[in-house]
Amino acid sequence: MEARGREDSICSEETARDLDNRKANDDIRDLARKLTRQSTHISTLEPHNPFINPGGDCSLDPSSPHFNAKAWMKNLLALQSRDPERYPRRTAGFAFRNLNVHGFGKPTDYQKDVANSLLEVGNIFRAISGTGKHRIQILRDFAGVVNDGEMLVVLGRPGSGCSTFLKTIAGEMNGIYLGDDSYINYQGIPVKQMHNQFRGEAIYTAETDVHFPQLTVGETLTFAARARAPSNRIPGVTREQYANHMRDVVMASFGLSHTINTSVGSDLIRGISGGERKRVSIAEAALSQAPLQCWDNSTRGLDSANALEFCKTLRLSTDYMGATACVAIYQASQSAYDYFDKVTVLYEGRQIYFGRTDEAKKFFIDMGFFCPERQTDADFLTSLTSPVEHVIRPGFEGKTPRTPAEFETAWKSSAAYAKLMQDIDEYDARYPVGGESVNKFIESRKAQQAKTQRVKSPYTLSVRQQIKLCVHRGFQRLRRDMSLSLSALIGNFIMALILGSLFYNLNDTTESFYRRGALLFFAVLMSAFASSLEILTLYAQRPIVEKHSRYALYHPFAEAIASMLCDLPYKLLNSITFNLTIYFLSNLRRTPKAYFIFWLFSLVTTLTMSMVFRTIASYSRTLAQALAPAAVIILGFVIYTGFAIPTRTMLGWSRWMNYINPVGYAFESLMVNEFHNRQFQCAGLIPSGEQYDHYPLENKVCGTVGSIAGSTRVDGDLYLRLSFEYEYGHLWRNLGILFAFMVFFMFTYILGTEYISESKSKGEVLLFRKGHKATKRKSADIEASPPLTAGEKSSGSSSQGVSASIQKQTSIFQWKDVCYDIKIKKEERRILDHVDGWVKPGTCTALMGVSGAGKTTLLDVLATRVTMGVVSGEMLVDGQPRDTSFQRKTGYIMQQDIHSATTTVREALNFSAILRQPASVPRAEKIAYVDEVIKLLEMEDYADAVVGVPGEGLNVEQRKRLTIGVELAAKPQLLLFLDEPTSGLDSQTSWSILNLIDTLTKHGQAILCTIHQPSAMLFQRFDRLLFLASGGKTVYFGDVGDRASILSSYFERNGAPKLPADANPAEWMLEVIGAAPGSTTEIDWPEVWRNSREITAVHAHLDELKASLSEKGQNQETNKNPEDYHEFAAPFSVQLWECLARIFSQYWRSPTYIYSKTALCALSALFIGFSFFKAGTSLQGLQNQMFAVFMLMTIFGNLCQQIMPNFTAARALYEARERPSKSYSWKAFMMANIIVELPWNALMAVIMFVCWYFPIGLYENAVAQHQVSERSVLMFLLILTLMLFASTFSHMMIAGVEVAETGANLANLLFMLCLIFCGVLATKDAMPRFWIFLYHVSPFSYLVSAMLSTGLSGNDIVCDPVELLRFNPIANQTCEQYLAPFRATYPPKGYLVNPSATEDCGFCSSAKTDSFLLSIGSDYNDAWRNFGLMWVYIVFNVAGAVFIYWLVRVPKGAKAKGPPA
Repeated sequence: MEARGREDSICSEETARDLDNRKANDDIRDLARKLTRQSTHISTLEPHNPFINPGGDCSLDPSSPHFNAKAWMKNLLALQSRDPERYPRRTAGFAFRNLNVHGFGKPTDYQKDVANSLLEVGNIFRAISGTGKHRIQILRDFAGVVNDGEMLVVLGRPGSGCSTFLKTIAGEMNGIYLGDDSYINYQGIPVKQMHNQFRGEAIYTAETDVHFPQLTVGETLTFAARARAPSNRIPGVTREQYANHMRDVVMASFGLSHTINTSVGSDLIRGISGGERKRVSIAEAALSQAPLQCWDNSTRGLDSANALEFCKTLRLSTDYMGATACVAIYQASQSAYDYFDKVTVLYEGRQIYFGRTDEAKKFFIDMGFFCPERQTDADFLTSLTSPVEHVIRPGFEGKTPRTPAEFETAWKSSAAYAKLMQDIDEYDARYPVGGESVNKFIESRKAQQAKTQRVKSPYTLSVRQQIKLCVHRGFQRLRRDMSLSLSALIGNFIMALILGSLFYNLNDTTESFYRRGALLFFAVLMSAFASSLEILTLYAQRPIVEKHSRYALYHPFAEAIASMLCDLPYKLLNSITFNLTIYFLSNLRRTPKAYFIFWLFSLVTTLTMSMVFRTIASYSRTLAQALAPAAVIILGFVIYTGFAIPTRTMLGWSRWMNYINPVGYAFESLMVNEFHNRQFQCAGLIPSGEQYDHYPLENKVCGTVGSIAGSTRVDGDLYLRLSFEYEYGHLWRNLGILFAFMVFFMFTYILGTEYISESKSKGEVLLFRKGHKATKRKSADIEASPPLTAGEKSSGSSSQGVSASIQKQTSIFQWKDVCYDIKIKKEERRILDHVDGWVKPGTCTALMGVSGAGKTTLLDVLATRVTMGVVSGEMLVDGQPRDTSFQRKTGYIMQQDIHSATTTVREALNFSAILRQPASVPRAEKIAYVDEVIKLLEMEDYADAVVGVPGEGLNVEQRKRLTIGVELAAKPQLLLFLDEPTSGLDSQTSWSILNLIDTLTKHGQAILCTIHQPSAMLFQRFDRLLFLASGGKTVYFGDVGDRASILSSYFERNGAPKLPADANPAEWMLEVIGAAPGSTTEIDWPEVWRNSREITAVHAHLDELKASLSEKGQNQETNKNPEDYHEFAAPFSVQLWECLARIFSQYWRSPTYIYSKTALCALSALFIGFSFFKAGTSLQGLQNQMFAVFMLMTIFGNLCQQIMPNFTAARALYEARERPSKSYSWKAFMMANIIVELPWNALMAVIMFVCWYFPIGLYENAVAQHQVSERSVLMFLLILTLMLFASTFSHMMIAGVEVAETGANLANLLFMLCLIFCGVLATKDAMPRFWIFLYHVSPFSYLVSAMLSTGLSGNDIVCDPVELLRFNPIANQTCEQYLAPFRATYPPKGYLVNPSATEDCGFCSSAKTDSFLLSIGSDYNDAWRNFGLMWVYIVFNVAGAVFIYWLVRVPKGAKAKGPPA
């Protein structure tokens, strides 16, 4: 403790003396480069080895609160500079000229639907031939030079080419192509060599955050550190010590130390916050230690203080480590901008400036543009690319460039451009391509690489080390989330118990032949398809693996091999528990050898099929592409295993499918293992009865294939040879074939993971419905509008004339002492702590605070959107408590822009207006109001454009405007809540959104808005501020004042340093309260607020408002129409109709879903139909037709997997936005989603009926009864009920669970039970008494029975020769005479093929199909009854889906106040 105290004391002195002393950036850079190039020492002080012992200097200890990244880098640099040969440094500046990048696609496109998708067939052929490609130029003729140790900021609006430029520099050329004349010089390294051999040295960090959600932050970053840990570490430092220390350093640098043991999480899995997840992405990229780093909007989601800290850390990395950083930032504060050396400005794919950051502003001011006071340089430069935003200096009207081409021309005509060309020439002379610098770079990489790694490999670790590292991570993931493995293990064990007990204690007689085969068939299928869900798992991790491959952390195939190894323990354990349970419960062959052969083949089958499914996943670019072939392949493997269709009866054209079926070889081996060298006691002799008891055994035969007259036993080998053409000699051959399949598919899987990447988005291209063009503005070209001159203010819109019709608000909303408590891990935690405030019409209040302060939570509490926890405090509207209609009378604009992807902008607004405006307002008036909203929000150009998904469709600004529009269209009567409306937007778009908010405020809207990174100019536009500290405690509530004068006065009066004239008040506030990284304060600001005179005034005003508004509120309550209290504005019938219309159009505009459903049903039905083509009426033919019905049932599981993701996407939209806003009820949502599926599934039933019923030839069985029409209609109706049952069952399974995968697993489990107990694999009579109830519960029992009796009843059986039983009659009798008593006693018991013969009688054991049906419990007289029962199940599913959704997902809080009595 004393040592720690001394250390803290030293650190405190250090902090006071040095840590807060910021040197000029140019001096730092000069010093760092001098150290790097001349290998001099950083100081006379002895440097410490921080990896082992910081030497008592806590500024080098990342676990200390006084850690200093600058001091740490200086120390490390000094340490390494002692031995420059051991630690050769490499840097990677770059120069480029004539940089042209293009892609291929369609400049304009229209929305695909079920009808017009058919027209795309021709386009597919044109695309294959290459004639349909349209070249799209993305970047045009860029030039620039960035030296090592420099930082480049890339500015431009979304769509200007910032991301493409960064991807090009980093070598991320997926779907984009470099022009032939383009030139890039990476400090002497050619482009191809840089992007292949040195791939991990130039990295691109996308703005999306993809991580393994189960892993902790520490584990995630430790992995990245270990993957890039060099071999030339400081002596005495192990790889593990190095990785752990580097992890701690970056976590301390980015403010993540407190999250080391917290799961990263995701949108669905609880973990760290979104801002912290963004910092984890930044830290992971920093640990790659790439000398050239390209960062794409990596500050999105960070508050201004953390965004600034990110730039500061990059500055240190470039200054001391010689790294080069290129950063695209959409909202850069002046402080952040000043950290950069150079800037390039992009305008619609054209470069309009490249040069020093301190010269850029002057360059454009000299050109004639005006920079308003307090506008940051970055905002000014970006505003130049917006014709309605940039301002012209007086005297330059008509002289400044307007269009992107004019800006480019002006730039290329300038002296600055000529100087740039000269700089590039000098750079090329200093670093000629292929010169000595390449060898130095190679030597530096070689020093870091493992000894066994290839010199030309981009990876640091050897392949063995990569696999070992990935295996370690794989087991960490398993340990962190055992639920999936345990649930699968338990589920399979339960299934084994069910199967084993269903076939419990099989006897050793011929009666068990079919049941043994059925058991082995089902067991091998369970083993084979246990890995089918690995497709989903691989797709979930694919983006992460591809990112790590880009960072050169490991080969994708290393992760592929590791995942196979990590899955082995589970597969072994699952195989043992499943097979052991089944084997001994069912009384299969009780010898050690037989059991171990059974287990071995089951395990090898699981491993082989795992490789098959992994191969399918790795060779497809989308999940939909993977699932469709997987469904058909699974069906093919099941049908051609050899049980449903024995190999001897397989049709010639399809026999090859059995040869390439691994499951078929496994099934043969399991069968011969079970039957080889076994003599089974005959279960029934033919003929039998009292009359035949005294006849010799030679005149009798066992009623089983493979029997020999005169024997009471049947040889197992003969039975298999005659029935299946199986031979025991194939046993070990088949194992070799399985291993060959396994190795082959493992090899293809590894190749696929290494070389095939996931599909990428097409980019933000507007889509319109076919026949709906973009609406052009009255001025055809926006650049043609007159520019602003200094002194004028941009209206920002043409909305002034229309905004008068926007709903005006008159109510005042106030809250006092609002607290919110939730229970986390059995502990009460206060999220909001006595928060006060109000929002008045015509004012805009900003809600700010540090990350995790509870800003969004406060909005949710005020808007009545929290569904858990305890809320206390007073929240009043005009002095009265909120009533049931409060939610629908407020607009809540979420941070996430969640919309239906297939709808158009106008349709989304209409939907909101029709359902949320009062029912008394005529529909035409609501639609007209939508037109006003479109004009106000300036959305005329894309009013009929399709929303799409992020990245394809509306861009970020358009989506944000639509989100605001949806709420405005509802005519909120009370107020608007906005949650981070500018998050992720560029500064000009943010300004545009604030213009819109300003317009709404001026016309009476009351607005409460959270905001993350406001610039000084954006911040000035708010009337009032509510500022929260950690723990939801108030730091300030009150007016902002001109130039933040009132706000700064409060803080300065209470001990804060004076607000600098050029400072951003938002950043200054965070520093003052100690919330900015690296800042501290001794003042307890929440306590200061609680004791201030300002809070006294706030409370007094709240009491005054309550008293003065109370009478007004009571009068309003008295005069209110009872409809005003309704929870929903529209009646249920309107809700249901509008929801149906929207979802029907969504399905129509989702051709991929409809055609994949069609393909699944048509191809599966055709596959089954032609596999069992003209099955005939032999005994085997009847069994084939029975399995044709059975196989049709297997489509059920795939249908569920298709339906569930659609429902979860619709539910996410409903529960996130439409339910809290009270757009429509949950009953309308559920019923609409269920109803819409029904007609499409009815259509699928028609397709399946035609493709399945006729090829099998079932209609021929009805000819003799003259019932072809009746039975055909009934068969179609039964298939229809199958499809409707699948649809409604899917909704019931997914209604209460969160993700589609869980719902699919649950549905598959119940589906398997229904299939097992439907009477095909085991008849009702053969089931143990305990399980008979499941036969009656299973809907498939009735459906299969009805379909079989409809298809087979009333026909004659014609046995194949192999099925005939052969025996001799007694002397002097014909076959007919000999069997007459037998047939008379047991009618109608078979028929004779040669009744008049006196020897070698040929007897078929069944004569009529009805006897076959009777043996499986099926009767045509019950067919229509069973059809009716299926409708009972369908109705039950619908009721169950609605009930489960209500029970699990509908909030059931106390009712709010209703109308007065």
